[in-house]
Amino acid sequence: QVQLVESGGGLVQPGGSLRLSCAASRFTFSTFSTATMNWYRQPPGKEREWVASINSGSGITRYADSVKGRFTISRDNTKKTVYLQMNSLKPEDTAVYYCQAVGYWGQGTQVTVSS
Repeated sequence: QVQLVESGGGLVQPGGSLRLSCAASRFTFSTFSTATMNWYRQPPGKEREWVASINSGSGITRYADSVKGRFTISRDNTKKTVYLQMNSLKPEDTAVYYCQAVGYWGQGTQVTVSS
């Protein structure tokens, strides 16, 4: 069963923006609202890397240095969805982006930054 479903990827020019969504519709409200939600990405030919996290309680966020100041992670517990707002995108942000939580991974969504 698919637990996490990402969407919102696509092709964007450098300097542009995208918002990724990750729906955890099969999670119970309790499971989602108490889970730390994470975004990872895997650039072409490289290892998967952590991008951002948001915790369950106070909504404290953490970011990889490479995206700090440009990306924003947020969550809507009522919709059981986590978001990744990506601004000022660079070609090096090109990757498959994955949502991860409580041992589950989504299938990924492709983000390509190119002119």
